[in-house]
Amino acid sequence: MRQHCQIYEAIDNGVNYIDTTMINQNGESETFLGKILSDGYRDKIHLTTKLLPAYVKKREDMDRLLNSQLANLQTDYVDYYFLHAMNRSYWNRLKSLGVLEFLEAAKKDQRIKNTGFSFYGDLDTFKEIIDSYDWPVCQIRYNYLDELTQAGKSGLEYAAEKGVGVIVMESLRRGRLVGETPETVEKIWEEAEQKRSPAEWALRWVWNHPEVSVVLSGMNEEEHVRENIKIANQAMPQSLSPHEVDVMNRVKHQYNELKKNGCRGCGLCNS
Repeated sequence: MRQHCQIYEAIDNGVNYIDTTMINQNGESETFLGKILSDGYRDKIHLTTKLLPAYVKKREDMDRLLNSQLANLQTDYVDYYFLHAMNRSYWNRLKSLGVLEFLEAAKKDQRIKNTGFSFYGDLDTFKEIIDSYDWPVCQIRYNYLDELTQAGKSGLEYAAEKGVGVIVMESLRRGRLVGETPETVEKIWEEAEQKRSPAEWALRWVWNHPEVSVVLSGMNEEEHVRENIKIANQAMPQSLSPHEVDVMNRVKHQYNELKKNGCRGCGLCNS
């Protein structure tokens, strides 16, 4: 019941995009969302789920999985259907099995409205995928500690130049940017003229990029929902001052120093 209230509160206060997969929450996420969105909330949001390469052995599996997901979500269509966790190996295998033809067929029969892909590979593969199909959107890992990893800033800008919307995942590095803050990092935050929580700093850093279309953030508490909505309403592209950018660069440098010098309890070394 508590999770129901959090999602309803988020939607009632302007959240209009929900992202899931068939394996989230021990495989229960789609079924859970299907139940609560059926109570008049389905048409209020853009709903995304994903095709997982590990579950695809042949072309027929793609239709079977999508149909099962639609049944779980209690809907006739999803607004976005992503090829999940693309890297060189997954992309080549799905492409050889006819995944682009599958996406076209699923759009034609209106089981999906838009296509996309989430990405965990290298920049060259990212650009190849972008150039291989008319994607409306893509999804990349991007936060102030992962500016240059995977697709990174170069991929973000490349997608935007091609007219592809960019959805950012792991904006808080799976919560690690808002956990226990090392003392040396906390001192830098305290020097900022504008006092903010670590979550607000991290989310504002992502929103500061004009190429970003949507920012994903996992929320476990009502307070998280309210804070994230407030930040999304206030953060604008290119709104961080030079002083604030400098503070964030120093924080980034300090985290990198801690990782080089050994564990300081920040929880980032293995992320």
